[in-house]
Amino acid sequence: MIRIDQLWLCTAPVDMRCGAERLLACVVQITGAAHAHYGYLFANSRATRIKLLVHDGFGVWCASRRLNTGRFEWPRGQAPASPLTLTQAQFDALVVGLPWRRLPEMSVIMRA
Repeated sequence: MIRIDQLWLCTAPVDMRCGAERLLACVVQITGAAHAHYGYLFANSRATRIKLLVHDGFGVWCASRRLNTGRFEWPRGQAPASPLTLTQAQFDALVVGLPWRRLPEMSVIMRA
């Protein structure tokens, strides 16, 4: 499988008609370079579709996912020049539509 050492969430909305080349150009424009074994996540303006771009050291891979109902939890109002890093657990929650930013508080059950 493709090795991904670090995941970056690009917060600015992207046209989902973009292919791997245009997404790669966005990554280079925003971060300065596309690093090998890094994954870059993008979403459309409604956050109903996401794309993952991965540079494997030899080329780029592009995968997409959409939700039939609901939206992906996507940060709004972030500067496009400041992508966020994600942990593997946050990524796993995000791609299935769960509230990935609330993972720490969801992992503890407390008495009210």
